[in-house]
Amino acid sequence: MFLLRYLYILALCVWLGGMAVAGLVAAPTIFEVLEGWNPEQGRVLAGQVFGQILGRLHTVFYVAAAVMLVTLTVRRLLGPRPVAYGIRAGIVGVMLGLTLASGFGISPRVEAMQREIGGPVASLPQDDPRRASFYQLHGLSNLLLSATAIGALLLLFWESRE
Repeated sequence: MFLLRYLYILALCVWLGGMAVAGLVAAPTIFEVLEGWNPEQGRVLAGQVFGQILGRLHTVFYVAAAVMLVTLTVRRLLGPRPVAYGIRAGIVGVMLGLTLASGFGISPRVEAMQREIGGPVASLPQDDPRRASFYQLHGLSNLLLSATAIGALLLLFWESRE
């Protein structure tokens, strides 16, 4: 049982840590460096670089979710049953759903828009619907990842209390 709990916590930490490093370290650094190099095209390139990082992180997050769900379920079946198994599994399921929506729903649309625009989104006229749509998708992506981080923090808090 110790090994299963350890794998669950490790997967949770990888998921939460990946989000923290991506959002708090990688994204700001990439945008700062590339925009400093070339203010207009650097932002476009930074978006492409971070999009690739996010795509790879989505895969890591899918694996983490699978590990978490499998280890929770095996612990439930073999006993002793994890406290509030259903709630924990539900939180992981919601986190996975939000991550899938980001990875398969939003990210491909953002990438397609960037290819279609072919330059900085900010260079589009203010009334261009693509500009508004891009910023809406970007905001939704941030919201989904933030909600996932809140779920991960809740689970981590829960684990620290046991």
